[in-house]
Amino acid sequence: MLNAAALLLALLCAANAAAAADLADKLRDDSELSQFYSLLESNQIANSTLSLRSCTIFVPTNEAFQRYKSKTTHVLYHITTEAYTQKRLPNTVSSDMAGNPPLYITKNSNGDIFVNNARIIPSLSVETNSDGKRQIMHIIDEVLEPLTVKAGHSDTPNNPNALKFLKNAEEFNVDNIGVRTYRSQVTMAKKESVYDAAGQHTFLVPVDEGFKLSARSSLVDGKVIDGHVIPNTVIFTAAAQHDDPKASAAFEDLLKVTVSFFKQKNGKMYVKSNTIVGDAKHRVGVVLAEIVKANIPVSNGVVHLIHRPLMIIDTTVTQFLQSFKFMNENAENGALRKFYEVIMDNGGAVLDDINSLTEVTILAPSNEAWNSSNINNVLRDRNKIRQILNMHIIKDRLNVDKIRQKNANLIAQVPTVNNNTFLYFNVRGEGADTVITVEGGGVNATVIQADVAQTNGYVHIIDHVLGVPYTTVLGKLESDPMMSDTYKMGKFSHFNDQLNNTQRRFTYFVPRDKGWQKTELDYPSAHKKLFMADFSYHSKSILERHLAISDKEYTMKDLVKFSQESGSVILPTFRDSLSIRVEEEAGHLHDEYASHEWTGYVIIWNYKKINVYRPDVECTNGIIHVIDYPLLEEKDVVVAGGSYLPESSICIILANLIMITVAKFLN
Repeated sequence: MLNAAALLLALLCAANAAAAADLADKLRDDSELSQFYSLLESNQIANSTLSLRSCTIFVPTNEAFQRYKSKTTHVLYHITTEAYTQKRLPNTVSSDMAGNPPLYITKNSNGDIFVNNARIIPSLSVETNSDGKRQIMHIIDEVLEPLTVKAGHSDTPNNPNALKFLKNAEEFNVDNIGVRTYRSQVTMAKKESVYDAAGQHTFLVPVDEGFKLSARSSLVDGKVIDGHVIPNTVIFTAAAQHDDPKASAAFEDLLKVTVSFFKQKNGKMYVKSNTIVGDAKHRVGVVLAEIVKANIPVSNGVVHLIHRPLMIIDTTVTQFLQSFKFMNENAENGALRKFYEVIMDNGGAVLDDINSLTEVTILAPSNEAWNSSNINNVLRDRNKIRQILNMHIIKDRLNVDKIRQKNANLIAQVPTVNNNTFLYFNVRGEGADTVITVEGGGVNATVIQADVAQTNGYVHIIDHVLGVPYTTVLGKLESDPMMSDTYKMGKFSHFNDQLNNTQRRFTYFVPRDKGWQKTELDYPSAHKKLFMADFSYHSKSILERHLAISDKEYTMKDLVKFSQESGSVILPTFRDSLSIRVEEEAGHLHDEYASHEWTGYVIIWNYKKINVYRPDVECTNGIIHVIDYPLLEEKDVVVAGGSYLPESSICIILANLIMITVAKFLN
């Protein structure tokens, strides 16, 4: 009888092993999963789960292990004892690790599913079902890393919530990063309940290094602590939507603070607070913080350690830039490392100039913006780079709301600290879809991070260095919203085809869109036909008058000098030549909303004065001068019988008619 029982037990074990073999075989046979399989084989609890229970296993690829920096892999943290297909995965599942710490399931806007910070590779999931044991394997692109206790701290709780983590942070494996200062402020403000709250939240915890400024910790009050929590939402960095604002716990009637994540091209992750509605203690504006330790899972959500506290605006623009001088990887303005280096390599005088301004706005190129080869050439010229740096400085406190106000009726024109140098802002879209571009010295840049607030102004991070052209005349026309009408006219007439030629040097007098709109009032019928493909020949003839082609381009200063010496300037065009006179003239910016006096340029052509709205827009194969009105007169266009003809074409037709008439008379 005993032998029969032993035989039955052996058969049951064999049956269980056979049932588990399907999933184990798939793991063993897949060479891309060999590292996890070897760990699984050596773990008795994991083997027992495979043999006896339904389960879901999250299996990292070998490539994921190559990126994994920790020496320990927690196999049971990758297993849950319920079977879940991708579609049926709940918001959290309990892992099989001691203490059953949860795994968080999230999705991004593309529909990708994430387990903590690991993405499930959708097409590689496997399901087996034998003897009522349903087992599912999901392949993931990152090794799952739980929060673990350091050796020698056996009394520290496993699977802590955010508050317990905060109180005992030094006892967990988080790269020996201290959070004592912030912990003290949470205790003093009696805000432990925020980190102790049940549910699924995202917690942002500033590290001690972020409190080097002596007075900063005293600014951490209860509202600031609320601003470091995103309630009821778990955000791991890999699944985070770029620059997608989430309401923080400090989002109420009289104070509204959002928090969002964004990633630089070099892979560094940042988090930012945006105080949309402030009060006497909490100023409106954006504060950036680099994430120094991301994705720490706790029982009530996820914790990210950040380099400095959010919401607190306590440095000037100069101090913000100077904070990089410590040259460590975690400098709070690491996103602007190269910009600071260029300033200091140029002697640091630009920083002194910034410091002398009571109100200032800086357009700071990102680190990636400095990587272009044409910029390397400019960096060798100290005078030129000084001019370029000055082009990024505005003597005004200019945030997005103020730019939008200036942009209400036209592209906003703003003076820089460079004499007679202006930047041109354009705002498109609303809310999260807002796109702000700025043009300076021939370069169109997009603001990738706006309104980084300082006590005396703002910093806007842009994606190109202003004043160092990187596109041809054609590329500039195509991308600049102020020149879209000229671009469209040249496109259908094929006039634009030549403007990519880098063997020629162009000086192009481009009427801005508002200038073409003025011709609609002056010559309504002709204006309509200028933009019709059937009249492309005539449009092309008019554009040719605006384009000088030579072995060099001509700046406005060049043209003024030539005009003073000779009375006028004759520039070679495609078919003929263009005779103009250029003068400097004191006055307002060339629009009815302007408030700044400046010395501008005026083109005198056929007894007309035409203001130069944007001089010296540099391109890689020439220069553009944006003018307020086309080089166009009433006699240039004739509308008759539904046709629009330049004067030259009419003369040819008349001559042909006369010749036909004479020929008939002679016959």
